Amino acid sequence: MNKQARNTLAAERHKARHYAMQALYQWHMAEAPVNQIEAEFRADYDFSHVDLEYFQALLHGVPASVTELEAVFEPLLDRKLDDLGPVERSLLRMGTWELLHRVDVPWKVVINEAVSLAKKFGATDSHKYINGVLDKVARQLRKAETEADA
Repeated sequence: MNKQARNTLAAERHKARHYAMQALYQWHMAEAPVNQIEAEFRADYDFSHVDLEYFQALLHGVPASVTELEAVFEPLLDRKLDDLGPVERSLLRMGTWELLHRVDVPWKVVINEAVSLAKKFGATDSHKYINGVLDKVARQLRKAETEADA
């Protein structure tokens, strides 16, 4: 894949994560069916420059494995799971899902994307918390990769 194609894919995945974060927040808050949320997002937003497959993977993958995901990062928290804000909880779920299921995406990219979204949607300084927790998750789930980058 050439550099232009990689940059296009990165931009499309960034938008996919952006919409997935919002959709997962909605799922968490409203407890609406994922298929309904996806239909609403596809009707309300322009997906022409979005990696739709990646958006769908996140939107369907995170709720399907939410218990498993939270079991990975909950022991790394300095507070109770229920004390996390819904944005932070959604980002930790999404980042952990990517670290577990998308080994084609470098661990640093997963964390950087989650931090970027936390800066946009999260509480003040929540990006620092997201960075710290996902860094610990990455060191557990992608030990060889994180050690190679050290």
